[in-house]
Amino acid sequence: MSDSEISASPPPADTTAPIIADKLVKYYGDFIAVAEASFAVPKGSVTAFLGPNGAGKSTIMKMLTGFLAPTSGRAVIAGYDMDEQRLEASHQLGYLPENGPLYPEMTPASFLNFVADARGLRGSARKQAIERVIEQCRLAEVWHKSIRKLSKGFRQRVGLAQAIIHDPAVLILDEPTSGLDPNQIQLVRDLVRSFAGHKTVLLSTHILQEVAAMADAVVMISEGRLVFSGTPAELGSGPSLEQRFHELTGGVQA
Repeated sequence: MSDSEISASPPPADTTAPIIADKLVKYYGDFIAVAEASFAVPKGSVTAFLGPNGAGKSTIMKMLTGFLAPTSGRAVIAGYDMDEQRLEASHQLGYLPENGPLYPEMTPASFLNFVADARGLRGSARKQAIERVIEQCRLAEVWHKSIRKLSKGFRQRVGLAQAIIHDPAVLILDEPTSGLDPNQIQLVRDLVRSFAGHKTVLLSTHILQEVAAMADAVVMISEGRLVFSGTPAELGSGPSLEQRFHELTGGVQA
């Protein structure tokens, strides 16, 4: 994609939304990975972030969370510009990257105590936060086991626990159900749905079933460009959802 082929999406309509991508662009050399993507995630919603593999979802999420600097454009989290106010934004943000990095030699207990320290949790607030994530993510039975020996499902729960331990207002989750079995997927879905209304969640996926299972809103990209922003009902359901996905992404398989 050349400079002349960049098709800018309009600025986000909701300038007070907890998650705002404002004309985000990312170049890798001459390759444009993200082409002026703009969208806003409504407060209290669970928004599915759809697109084929390689569409640019993870790149946009890394820019939104401050892990990757955009070539141009702005990422705003809870009112804080990620370029200028990253520390303030990080207090309001929980992030689960795809294949989130864990320390395999640690246990969930030692790892999440380490995260609590890094998040500045002390005293009773720390104790309550630890107890809350143990219950929410159902970690009690593996609390003192080596992360190296945990199943993918339990490792993903540990990753989710670190994302929510400081009770953030905004959550960005990159493929949280990827590679999980049906029981593990259901647990993650239930946990994400429990956040609806009191946290703002952007959930990356290429699994279309996640839309009906978890989402209040949908953002879709293809080849780094925004191709849809709206409700699941507007996008479609069942076979019509698959057909719409293929239409919007040029027939690329999910």
